[in-house]
Amino acid sequence: MTKGNINVSVENIFPLIKKFLYSDHEIFLRELISNATDATLKLKHLTSIGEIKTDYGQPKIEVKIDKDAKTLTIIDQGIGMTGAEVEKYINQVAFSGAEEFLEKYKDSVKDSGIIGHFGLGFYSAFMVAEKVEILTKSYKEEPAVRWICDGSPQYTLEDTNDKTDRGTEIVLHIAEDSTEFLEESRIRELLLKYNKFMPVPIKFGTKTETLPLAEDAAEDAKAETVQVDNIINNPTPAWTKTPSELSDADYKEFYHELYPMQFEEPLFNIHLNVDYPFNLTGILYFPKLTNGLNIEKDKIQLYQNQVYVTDEVKGIVPDFLMLLRGVIDSPDIPLNVSRSYLQADGAVKKISSYITKKVGDKMASLFNENREDYEKKWNDIKIVIEYGMISEDKFFDKSDKFALYPTTEGKYYLWSELEEQVKPMQTDKDGNFVILYSTNADEQHSYIQSAKDKGYEVLLLDSPIVPHLIQKLEQSKEKISFARVDADHLNNLIKKDDAAISKLNETEKESLKKNIEEAVNDTKFSVQVEDLGSSEAPFMITQPEFMRRMKDMQATGGGGMFGMSGFPEMYNLVVNSNSELAAEILKNDNAEEKNSKIKYALDLAKLSQNLLKGKDLTEFIQRSYQQLSK
Repeated sequence: MTKGNINVSVENIFPLIKKFLYSDHEIFLRELISNATDATLKLKHLTSIGEIKTDYGQPKIEVKIDKDAKTLTIIDQGIGMTGAEVEKYINQVAFSGAEEFLEKYKDSVKDSGIIGHFGLGFYSAFMVAEKVEILTKSYKEEPAVRWICDGSPQYTLEDTNDKTDRGTEIVLHIAEDSTEFLEESRIRELLLKYNKFMPVPIKFGTKTETLPLAEDAAEDAKAETVQVDNIINNPTPAWTKTPSELSDADYKEFYHELYPMQFEEPLFNIHLNVDYPFNLTGILYFPKLTNGLNIEKDKIQLYQNQVYVTDEVKGIVPDFLMLLRGVIDSPDIPLNVSRSYLQADGAVKKISSYITKKVGDKMASLFNENREDYEKKWNDIKIVIEYGMISEDKFFDKSDKFALYPTTEGKYYLWSELEEQVKPMQTDKDGNFVILYSTNADEQHSYIQSAKDKGYEVLLLDSPIVPHLIQKLEQSKEKISFARVDADHLNNLIKKDDAAISKLNETEKESLKKNIEEAVNDTKFSVQVEDLGSSEAPFMITQPEFMRRMKDMQATGGGGMFGMSGFPEMYNLVVNSNSELAAEILKNDNAEEKNSKIKYALDLAKLSQNLLKGKDLTEFIQRSYQQLSK
């Protein structure tokens, strides 16, 4: 048996870097600017603790394009490197200078904002460059050096007098297959995508500004125009500040900075700021949402120390909050070498749990501070809250403090208020609190009116995830059940002293039922003769609550549960025995006329439930016109 060490040939490293180090070649610019930022923030930290006796000043990072020379240059005014440091940090692939710096100064560097962790960021330059130069001068009293490599294992490193100022210049000689990165528009696009909120100002070209005239300027004096640095980023975005430093206008201004094409104002925001047991800052915004299920997701941007990472935040942000917008920034989020995908670990789960708690607390606070305003915004936020109640148990547990249950009359209840004010009126014979609700106040108007006439309250629960929400509520609350206002057991709620007195005896009721069953002749309909008020409709169609709810859940993505799909059409045809139509059917001896009345009444009942369609609807309209002409 032979043992030995596997040697990795350096000749193989650069092809691997060029092809596989990052999934997207454009990442190189983010990495190089991150390195320049690190160098600047290291300088800031060392001057702040007195290790470097120099003025930090107001350093910036500059990005320059020279299309004639086919070069892209990144210049910083940071800590710089000596020749020995270039040997150590550049020539030893995957040795991270930032990581060593963090270890050396771990007691004082906690809030320094150093970004790098991987050591390979610099080599991303070779994905787009055929040759790379480093021109660097350290803050130490040592000569500047120039390092050149053409993508092969060979490099040159020599002292130079070409640089006298502290800092580093990275010069990329762009390869023929990457000339898109010599276009100003492309570089601007990348800077705004990845570096828009980097903590060090980034200069990209210049812009013209007009200086205001002095107060004592002559009347015919002209304003002076000058060229100034075009700083492309905002080094101090709103989330890096404390809530006390920001006004409502500041939050809205930052929202439009994040989403320039979003013209509607956000409803409200949640400012995240925690430093234990993990570091996380950010601002989440509630946009105005609709009831549609096709709501745009992936609008929350993830940053690591102000470096843009991704807008795919699944795993960090709870699923129900993916409908929100905003920014989350945390140095504790574990990332792979490309910083593009999240790893599911304990830290991420803690962050997700914290965000859920923070949003729940904010909702309760908003409700308590201004209930009237909160109620006005409910329709725009309810789908987020209801989704959270379904998907997050901890959020559900908090929801009694801020989840609202509106009625068809525009009144809003908390859950505790439903139990106090509505439950006494709506308890069935088994002692269950029966909550009547409508999913469409217009389509179910007659049923709502009938329930209101009996003194019942009807909630308006019209978001597309209501079937799942009411199932969750029934499982979590004691002795409650939901019934849509057109459900089949509404009459179970009628108190004996409120029940209508029947005008028909049992024999007449049986005869009426038989006549209607023969005329309808449809197994989808189960005929039920009920003693209702004389003012109520002669025929009403209801559906078994369980069957209707399962069909609704199937329509919203839950029908595949337990193999349930393709539910049969089943309805109850409720006939009001106290109606004039019931009496007419019984006394009419003309079978043709009797059947015609029954079918016409059935069509009207179908129409009220949106069940009359196609050929049946066409024939009904034609019959109605014929009746008018008579």
